[in-house]
Order: sequence, then structure tokens, then C-alpha cells
Amino acid sequence: MPGFTLIEILVVLVIVGIIVAAALFSLGTLGDDRNLQTQARRLTTLLQMATDDATIQGRDFGIEVMTAGYRFVEHDPLLNQWFEVTDDDLMRERKLEEGTEFELVIEEHRVLLEDESQETQREEEDIDERDLTDDYLPHILILSSGDTSPFELRIVRSSDRAEVLVRMSAAGELKIVNDDDDPL
Repeated sequence: MPGFTLIEILVVLVIVGIIVAAALFSLGTLGDDRNLQTQARRLTTLLQMATDDATIQGRDFGIEVMTAGYRFVEHDPLLNQWFEVTDDDLMRERKLEEGTEFELVIEEHRVLLEDESQETQREEEDIDERDLTDDYLPHILILSSGDTSPFELRIVRSSDRAEVLVRMSAAGELKIVNDDDDPL
């Protein structure tokens, strides 16, 4: 009577188990890569929105990049100071997922990033308390002329050093590049 032996059934079960384990592992890795790409797309969308706002409204913005986050600031030409943008939910301070961090390169020099944002200068008479120190300058400038500082910002996952690169060229071209240097 033809049939399958116990050993044949066990071999098939082991093979199926290996295939299922490999599929689950690859799905977990892809999910992490999607998170890096989602962060990069969010940053580029916000950067494009801030560029549009700066041009239309005649305002100068900046982005301060921290090790695991970023925030938008705005320049007040009357006071000649930078202020954190607090009245716009889209420009609120953003944090990266745990285990993910930024690496910023400006003019081919890696920038040493702080863990926290620049402390705001607090004056007793100022109720607003949003002004930043006189010598403060954000890492990335978004000017009302439509110009944006060229930069390379890597979003790096610490566990396996996977990364996505957000690049702004001197010509004003914004690109997202993944590990394989394929523009997205």
C-alpha cells in the first residue's frame, strides 16, 4: 500500500517550517526599512511645505536637527532672532523611533548633533519665552527666496546600520536615496 513514511512527513514539515521562518524574518526586516523610508518621506514633505510657506508668506524658516529628532524654527527680522514654531502642528518638534538616529553632513563636513534642542532663552518680562540665543543658527535654512541650504541627512537604524539618505543639492533638488543608492 503506497503512502508516506513518517520520515518523509517530518522532512516536509521541517522544510515548510524553514520557509515560514524565513518569510516571517524578511517581513520584519522589510517593516523596519519601511519605517526609515516613511521618516524620510515625512521629512521631505515637511521640508517642501516649509519651502512653499516661506516663499508665499515671505518668512525665513530653519530646521534644527538633533540626534533623534528635529524641529522647525522661524526668523523674526525685527528682533533678528530665531523662534521655535509653536503655533503650527505640522512644524512641531518630531522624534525618531527608538534605535534610529540622524547623521547630518553640511558642505562635506559631518555635524556633531546634540541630543536635545537648543535651550530657549528665558527673559522674565517675556511671556512668550520662545526666543533663541543671539548666536543661534539652525542647521538647515529655508529662505523666503525659495533657497534651501544644501545638506545630506542620513536616517540610520542602530541595530544593523541600515540607512536612508535625504539629500538637498546646491541646485535645490531634494532626493531620497536608500541603502542601494537607488533614488526613491
